[in-house]
Amino acid sequence: MKDIMRVKCLLSSDVETLINQQIKKEAHSSAIYLSMASWCNRNGYDFSANYFFAQAEEERLHQLKFFKYVLDMGGNAVSPEITHIKAEYNSFREVFEEALEQEISVTQSIKNIAARCYKEQDFVTIEFLNWFFKEQREEEYKARRAVELFDIIGEEGTGRWQIDKHVGQITYSED
Repeated sequence: MKDIMRVKCLLSSDVETLINQQIKKEAHSSAIYLSMASWCNRNGYDFSANYFFAQAEEERLHQLKFFKYVLDMGGNAVSPEITHIKAEYNSFREVFEEALEQEISVTQSIKNIAARCYKEQDFVTIEFLNWFFKEQREEEYKARRAVELFDIIGEEGTGRWQIDKHVGQITYSED
């Protein structure tokens, strides 16, 4: 029966497994960003809290996009359990450094899916992943710029207040 079901699925079992892992990674990212929003809010960084609320929502939408793709291709999308989300950070800067690390990790994970798809000549999934590569270029850019604010503005005096104020104004343009 399992082999008959596989015929109905346009994804190989390996690609389906990798995408389900990505669904979990996106859900994990969303939860991390919610936790970062909470930490920023509790510590008086309201603009940064709003930035992370928006990031959490984006990651949730990415999760759903992958989830729906697996279903559309006849696969079995798995709703992940998310646990062990860090709630406390040592500093304002640490929050943004970890956000950048998370974005880099997500990009690498999508690259791994694409590498497998190229090996299997799964050009349909590669085409689907191209949207995420473009999205990750923007996400990494914004996260990197946020971390750079700490070096440019500095944290002394009103520095953290200035950084908080500028985080929400970071935009990405392909031009």
